[in-house]
Amino acid sequence: MVFELSSRMVVQNFEVDLNKALVFQVGHLGEAYEEWVHQPIVSKEGPRFFENEILEFLTRTVWWAIPVIWLPVVCYFVYSSVLMGLGCPQSALMVLVGIFIWTFLEYSLHRFLFHIKTKTYWGNTLHYLLHGCHHKHPMDGLRLVFPPAATAILLMPFWNIVKLMATPSTAPALFGGGLLGYVMYDCTHYYLHHGQPKTEVPQNLKKYHLNHHFRIQDKGFGITSSLWDKIFGTLPPSKMAAKSM
Repeated sequence: MVFELSSRMVVQNFEVDLNKALVFQVGHLGEAYEEWVHQPIVSKEGPRFFENEILEFLTRTVWWAIPVIWLPVVCYFVYSSVLMGLGCPQSALMVLVGIFIWTFLEYSLHRFLFHIKTKTYWGNTLHYLLHGCHHKHPMDGLRLVFPPAATAILLMPFWNIVKLMATPSTAPALFGGGLLGYVMYDCTHYYLHHGQPKTEVPQNLKKYHLNHHFRIQDKGFGITSSLWDKIFGTLPPSKMAAKSM
């Protein structure tokens, strides 16, 4: 049983105080965490995560930091392939392949990692940090994109994997394409929450993603596209009905 009392939320026998740092509270919810985290609080003011000011600062990121930080890195990797003798058309192709691979990663991570079921203290805590906070506070504008420090750490193993899969000259452009796909994803994600699209394609994407947040949270895992939802059968029912008509 979950109910809200002003700034406090009582779940079974544990009380979540929304005026205090949340990260180390949510683990105590146990099995009730899954229900609690999928009851969104719609507010542009995000909660406090940590008492420590440095940790708290690291959880907040303005959306424009993503292209400012990572687009030069994308250019560096693509140019590295060109310097190694890979032609511009081939480099462009590798970038497109990298973007395509990213769309699959985007879907897979969102479906299988970000929506993993947890009930232990540390499982709930880590899930809240990773993605649960976004479902609980979906309009928190400073926690919609992935913190650059965390991204930098995760990029290292991905780069090593790409080097194993590709030739020395194609690996940088392929990796740069994947990173560009990530930048496009994060900026799109922010826009779907806070932008006001005027044309049909972004309007449909916005409806599709907000449907995932507020109606059917175990469907519609694609952010930049519904392609992989169509392939793997995770389209929301309304989309599936429209497709069959």
